[in-house]
Amino acid sequence: MRTHSDAELWEAVTHNSNSAFSLLFDRYWSVIYKTVFSYIKDNEQSEEITHDIFLNLWRGRHTLMVHSFPAYLRASARYHVYRFMKSAKASPISYVDDWDGIPAPKVTNAGDERINAAELETDVDGLLTDLPIRCREIFLLSRKEDLTNDEIAGRLGISKRSVENQITRALKHLRIQLKALILIVYVALYVYLSG
Repeated sequence: MRTHSDAELWEAVTHNSNSAFSLLFDRYWSVIYKTVFSYIKDNEQSEEITHDIFLNLWRGRHTLMVHSFPAYLRASARYHVYRFMKSAKASPISYVDDWDGIPAPKVTNAGDERINAAELETDVDGLLTDLPIRCREIFLLSRKEDLTNDEIAGRLGISKRSVENQITRALKHLRIQLKALILIVYVALYVYLSG
């Protein structure tokens, strides 16, 4: 299915194919993200807008007439950026001199936070299993044992550059996997709520 054209994949999406949608997502996510980011220069907001674009595609799969997938995505990205910039202008930041007038932050449940952190760590560990053993080992030494790149290089008898490359590879892998997971959760939640 990876060799199918955009038009063939979109046709499959209109017939509720999750795998075709995933392929289009993988094919165009970074392109749309970079387009959005080039305008607003905000990582988090760019990711959110990009996910919104794909979520809207999934929601409208039965009614949207998409003749050129890249052109549709570019136009959608420009539209979302325009809407974001317009709403940002409409919501000016106000500065407060009276700190006592600001409401206290919401009380959090430390137990829930620990459970959520443990679940996230387990999920990330699961995503790391797809990496080569050496790459996974270097990433865990860096993130779990808090070793510097020099310390990892010394312990494993490799160059610092190799350590940096492996950590970069692991982070890129995690970013891609987490983005796809977030989109799948969005789509599943939408299907659940609308069904």
